[in-house]
Amino acid sequence: MSGGDLVTARQNQVPRGIFFMVMSTVLFAAVNAIVKWEVARYPVGEVAFYRALFAMVAVTAIILPRAGIAVFRTRRYFAHLQRGISQFGSMTCMFIAFSLMSLGSAVAIGFAAPLFTTLLSALVLKERVGPHRWSALAVGFVGVLIVTEPGAGSLQTGALFALANALLISSVAVAIRRMSLTESTETLTLYQMIVITVCTLFLLPFGFRPPRWTDTGMLALAGIGNGVAQYWWTRALTLAPPSAVVPFNYLSLVWATMLGFAIWHDVPTPHLLIGAAVVVASGLYLLWRETLHRRRARPLPEPPVSVRLSGESGNPGAADVPVVPRPPLPRA
Repeated sequence: MSGGDLVTARQNQVPRGIFFMVMSTVLFAAVNAIVKWEVARYPVGEVAFYRALFAMVAVTAIILPRAGIAVFRTRRYFAHLQRGISQFGSMTCMFIAFSLMSLGSAVAIGFAAPLFTTLLSALVLKERVGPHRWSALAVGFVGVLIVTEPGAGSLQTGALFALANALLISSVAVAIRRMSLTESTETLTLYQMIVITVCTLFLLPFGFRPPRWTDTGMLALAGIGNGVAQYWWTRALTLAPPSAVVPFNYLSLVWATMLGFAIWHDVPTPHLLIGAAVVVASGLYLLWRETLHRRRARPLPEPPVSVRLSGESGNPGAADVPVVPRPPLPRA
């Protein structure tokens, strides 16, 4: 199979990729709604522990049968620990935000994460950020300010936690970009779940109430649903180019707003609608610019892979095995 055939085959999977991305957004929104419901009844640390525990079980059940015990092999234990702690902090901040503000507002502010990622990439990874990306970054921050309404006497504590979540998850994204050079998606995911679960275990002494069976079932659904949603999210990115499926990730904001209105009667404010639209637009613009840049930087077509392998290694059969780039790690 030639390189062009591989690209065509991947493009033919775009409808399936979109399907998995949309389904993941539905499941993520449902999981967040369950978490918001439970943090009103139980301590945040307890809810975080149960969700992390059941998510770890779900992800382990998905990955281990396919990858085996070799998935745990790594030389970057400290890097995994650092990234896991950052993701634990991100998750905890988001849960606190859910307990203090509407679901739609918390999710809208969370979508500022790609903007922080661009900023951190320039500061930490020393990536070149051109005027277009800086402009999108500035516009995105304006959108966040519209949602949070600072200086109007209405800046909520929950908004600060939602912003902290966006910043921390951005640091995780930057860490993943550095670690993905040596670590597989499966290894990154499993170590992430293990570290988060252990960290949330230390929150239990600060508040624990034995949950009712119904609430235990809800928390189990949240954890398993989060694990499945992450798998679907990753699956979408392996079936289709990010430029084709990532825009559908913003449907999470639509579902969150709908669930917030249906369950808690949270009516979207004009500030939320306008600010969210600005944040989403800036994120989509960043994605479009990145896609355009990669297309311009794409090298000229090369001879078929089978021909090159046949001449270089004497193993033409190896060309029948497509190599799919590792997708970025999904949210915790």
